[in-house]
Amino acid sequence: MSRCTIDHSHEDTLKKLQEQQEYLPDNLVERCGMFLRKPLGQETLNEVFHLLKKYDLAEEIERLERNRQLEKLLNE
Repeated sequence: MSRCTIDHSHEDTLKKLQEQQEYLPDNLVERCGMFLRKPLGQETLNEVFHLLKKYDLAEEIERLERNRQLEKLLNE
């Protein structure tokens, strides 16, 4: 997954979660939604956005890795 230099807003990140929620495990959708209700730094918002971006198009192994990275962020 490549990194971009665009800063993604809180609203953009929430929208991306909504767009991808049908492809994510239910528990991650709920936990990400709660996580995104908190004030978060720009770096964290960008990271969450990019883990969610094109999640629906990712291969299963890539989805598992993204899930692992999301879990790590949510547990910090």
